[in-house]
Amino acid sequence: MFVDFFYHLRRFGLKVTITEWLSLMEALVVGHERASLDAFYHLARCLLVKRETDYDTFDRAFAAYFRGIENGPDITEELLNWLEDPLLPDISVEDRAKLEALELNELLQRFHELLEEQNERHDGGNRWIGTGGTSPFGHHGVNPAGIRVGGGGSGGGSAVQVAESRRFQNLRSDRILDTRQIGVALRRLKRLNKSDGPEELDLEASIDASARNAGEIELVFAPPRRNRIKLMLLMDVGGSMDPFTTLCERLFSAAHAANHFKEFEHRFFHNCVYETLYTDISRWEGEPTTNVLANLDHTWSVVFVGDAWMAPYELTNVNGSLNYFHRNSITGLEWLQRIRERVPNSVWLNPMTSEHWGATSTRLIHSVFPMFELSIDGLTEAIDVLRGSRPNRPLTAPLSKTSYF
Repeated sequence: MFVDFFYHLRRFGLKVTITEWLSLMEALVVGHERASLDAFYHLARCLLVKRETDYDTFDRAFAAYFRGIENGPDITEELLNWLEDPLLPDISVEDRAKLEALELNELLQRFHELLEEQNERHDGGNRWIGTGGTSPFGHHGVNPAGIRVGGGGSGGGSAVQVAESRRFQNLRSDRILDTRQIGVALRRLKRLNKSDGPEELDLEASIDASARNAGEIELVFAPPRRNRIKLMLLMDVGGSMDPFTTLCERLFSAAHAANHFKEFEHRFFHNCVYETLYTDISRWEGEPTTNVLANLDHTWSVVFVGDAWMAPYELTNVNGSLNYFHRNSITGLEWLQRIRERVPNSVWLNPMTSEHWGATSTRLIHSVFPMFELSIDGLTEAIDVLRGSRPNRPLTAPLSKTSYF
């Protein structure tokens, strides 16, 4: 069963390694699971899930695999201690005869009814299966002297119930990013090279050299290495982007606060890039797009942020701008192609999920830039493209006949 569970987790997308799986098997061998599905759920999640964003995936996989398997009663140390010195009721011959006359199903039903009524330990009284005897078992652990049999405490539930509740779904990787998460992702955008200046202690190289030297300290000095990434952030604002304002502000704040870029600049546009890119779009203050392009080259990386949602003519037509008084002599799509040609290392982040990328405008833009969702996974994939560890490919499929607009 456990081998099947391993491959089941892998099919759900959890990257469980053999080392992690062997750690789980070792924990099971020494008895950490206590023969309880609840304990196994928490143990497996602790050992096999490496990121909090994978909790929801693990819960869905666990619930699918173990659905229908009921958890047996947890034989706790407290119950075992009680069994060593139980206070047994004095059952009369008449009561014993009544018990023997009951069918097993009737006994179980009556037992569960009493469990629902009791909330403390009973070593005496007249509430044992309705026969005049006593019950040594409490319920839910309300009384410290009682022993829990059956249901859990408030907020409890079986392992499968906990997994199916998916209480960690707000931590999934397709949820809205916060500024810290964006900052962590942006710090991966590095291209280090040696720079002029006095040599500095290379801590990692020193540790490696000392380890190779049988532990004898050996210090390694090297010229400082600086991040040579230059980032231009181009953001769509207003209109259909209004619902994503908070998310885009977080991305802008994280990028603006990052201090590891060699250079960082930003500009704004509405719907599509035309002759002007704005530094303050609320006042329509900006500079010609040609000037911005003149200051960019292959050493820069460009990140567009926008929903790519507009009428197709805004991209394909001369004078296609929605602004009635704006007469653009160059189409928006041509401006985007010019930026792509000038800075091949460029991507597009879309705050809308990919199932809403069927619009003609979205697919046109996707044919120029590789497009990713503005989520944890999407931002990570986009950073990998900019770092060169993933192919930088735009959409190559033709426009769908079912595309809207």
